[in-house]
Amino acid sequence: MRRIAALLAVLALAAAEASLMGFEESVWEQPPYFDDATVREVTAAAGYPAMLRCRVRNIGDRAVSWIRRRDLHILAIGIMTYTNDPRFQAEHSEGSDDWTLRIRAARPADSGVYECQISIDPKISLGIHLNVVASQARILGSREVFVRGGSDVNLTCVVEAAPAPIELHWARNGRPLDFSRRGGVSVLTERRVRTSQLLMSRVSTRDAGNYSCFPLGNSATDAASVLVHVIKDENSAAMQHESSAPPSEAHNVALLATVVVIVSQSVAR
Repeated sequence: MRRIAALLAVLALAAAEASLMGFEESVWEQPPYFDDATVREVTAAAGYPAMLRCRVRNIGDRAVSWIRRRDLHILAIGIMTYTNDPRFQAEHSEGSDDWTLRIRAARPADSGVYECQISIDPKISLGIHLNVVASQARILGSREVFVRGGSDVNLTCVVEAAPAPIELHWARNGRPLDFSRRGGVSVLTERRVRTSQLLMSRVSTRDAGNYSCFPLGNSATDAASVLVHVIKDENSAAMQHESSAPPSEAHNVALLATVVVIVSQSVAR
C-alpha cells in the first residue's frame, strides 16, 4: 500500500509539473501587447526630468526599443542607450512590465512623439507624446519699487503654466543672490503652489538694484524682474541738505556788520 501511495504521489507531481509547463507554454504563445494603462500624453517642466513609461504584457525575452519619431533615432534597446546625449536613459526592473525612458533636465526642444516598440514580426509600437513646458515667472506688483532706507522689503514671485512643483531662483543685477554677504535676507518657497518670497530687512542704498526671479531650467534673460530704489531717511537727508546749503543772506549781513565795527574801531584809535 505504501508503494502504491508513493507511486500515486509521483504521478500527481508529474501531472502538476506537466500542467504548469503547459500553462507557461500557453502564456509564451500569447503575443505581447501594450497595456491600456500606458499614459500616452506626458507634460513636463523644462529643467526637470521627463518620464515616459511603456507597459508591455507577455514580453518574454523580447526587447523593447525607444525611438524618437521626428528623426527615427533609436534612443534605447532594452536598457542599453544609443545616443550621445547623456540626458537620455532607459530603465527597467527585472520582472516588471514597465519600460521607462528618462530624460534628465528636459528641454522644450525635446517635445514630440516617442515610440515604444516591441521587436516581433511584424513590429508593433505605441506612440507617447511629450510636451515640455518652459514656465513663466511673474513678480507681483509694480515693475519699480521705492522704499525708504531702514524699512523691510517683500518681493513675491509666482510661476504660471507650471506642470509640476518647481524650484525658483533669485538674482540681483544678473547675479545669483549671495546671502552670506548680508544678514536679514531669507527666501520662502512653496514649490507646490509655485511661489517664492524674497524678504529683506532694514534695507539700505546698497540693496538697491534689479531683482529677478526665474524657474530652474529657464535662463536668467527670461526672468521676471523688478527695479528696487532705496531712498535715504528724511532726517539724514535734511541734515545733509542743511550742511551743504550756501550761507543765507542774514548771515552775510551779520558778517558785513562785524567787519564794519572792526574797521571803525581801528580808525578811532
